[in-house]
Amino acid sequence: MFSDDELLRYSRHLLLDKVSFEGQSNFKKARILVVGVGGLGCPAALYLASAGIGTLVLADGDELELTNLQRQILYRTDQLNRQKSDAARETLTALNPEIEIQALSRKLDEDDLPGLVKSMDIILDCTDNLDSRYAINRACVIHKKPHLVGAAIGLEGHFIYFDHSNNQSPCYQCLVTDNGSRPDANCHNSGVLGPVLGVIGSLQALTALKLLAGLECTPNRLLRFEAETLACRQYAIPQDPQCPVCRHPDFYQNKPSRD
Repeated sequence: MFSDDELLRYSRHLLLDKVSFEGQSNFKKARILVVGVGGLGCPAALYLASAGIGTLVLADGDELELTNLQRQILYRTDQLNRQKSDAARETLTALNPEIEIQALSRKLDEDDLPGLVKSMDIILDCTDNLDSRYAINRACVIHKKPHLVGAAIGLEGHFIYFDHSNNQSPCYQCLVTDNGSRPDANCHNSGVLGPVLGVIGSLQALTALKLLAGLECTPNRLLRFEAETLACRQYAIPQDPQCPVCRHPDFYQNKPSRD
């Protein structure tokens, strides 16, 4: 199942009792979707590619800008103005040519997501806008896929793993209600310290690998990381009994996209 080069490449995983050959085999067979290859998606994709995830799908419709290089660690200055997903694939293929990396150079919408999510094992939401997060959430709920959400701004980061294997799990919309308003603060107007994104993106990759290796992962708990004090706090997220997604997922299968 593994070539000699792969046995050497992944030897530090194979030495781990809680990963070993079975876990590494699961990595090799896995299909993971990373939506957004920016500050969160870059470190997450780096660790997933280096771990030997068999198929890594990178979706991002943006071009690389100079302001991205302060935190988006997959890219180089000579890649400016290229599609992020293509540049990321180039870097990750150079890192690990043993795996398949697919680049989707477009913003995924309500039409793209359900079919794509259905074909994946784990979904990482590394986006930075609510419309995308809501659409990814709906697709994950409908197809009962593990949904790993990261966010960061300023000196603070957030991470949560939603387990949608049953109808008792909360979803992203339980956490962030769609009331028509949009937060004013984001990385573009408020800034973010680069390594904060690295911490959260690494947690997304770590949780994906733990799930594939069969290690215990506590779902539905929001982890809040405060970089200034290095404090980590966790909060249980209950399911909203009125949630229009995880309580009524069939409704969203035919819901038109928001303008």
